[in-house]
Amino acid sequence: MRTLLTSSLVAASLVLGGCGLRPLYASGSKGAVAQVLADVDVAPIEGHSGFLVRNALRDRLQATQGGHGAGKRLRLDVRLEDSITGFGVRADDAVTRERRTLRARYQLVDAATGEVLLDATAAQDAGIDVVGSEYATIAAESTSLERLASGVADQIVARLAVFADRGGGQSADAPAPPPAGQ
Repeated sequence: MRTLLTSSLVAASLVLGGCGLRPLYASGSKGAVAQVLADVDVAPIEGHSGFLVRNALRDRLQATQGGHGAGKRLRLDVRLEDSITGFGVRADDAVTRERRTLRARYQLVDAATGEVLLDATAAQDAGIDVVGSEYATIAAESTSLERLASGVADQIVARLAVFADRGGGQSADAPAPPPAGQ
């Protein structure tokens, strides 16, 4: 029974190894993804939601920069749309439920040439209960905005990492990543 289990594990690892999957951050801070992310500077973003998203992005990118601050070769420009829509309505027309949506359109720009390397969007939404206390409702809206900003930042950094893994945003002197499956 033990040899059957060992044989199955070896066979499964061979099959998975041949499918071309490899870790995104395989080479750590010296890999192509980390090097591109370390070169990204996040431009200021308008409004309170912009402040939250920019801080969340900088927190995630600074981890790849070894705590040394943002790079200057690439710039991330982000425009946000924050909206709250009431959709649960009682018989007296009072709203009982809201949906807060945070959408981001972002562009990764080569700072030297101004060329847009990546143009994409990210979005998150959250439901909010509207209760009798106005303070509690405002606190719930604020908390949801913080969560949404974090989620949008996660989506943006993940998309930048995939873009970098596919060879985008690399400087001319950076080595090209190995082809998938090697």
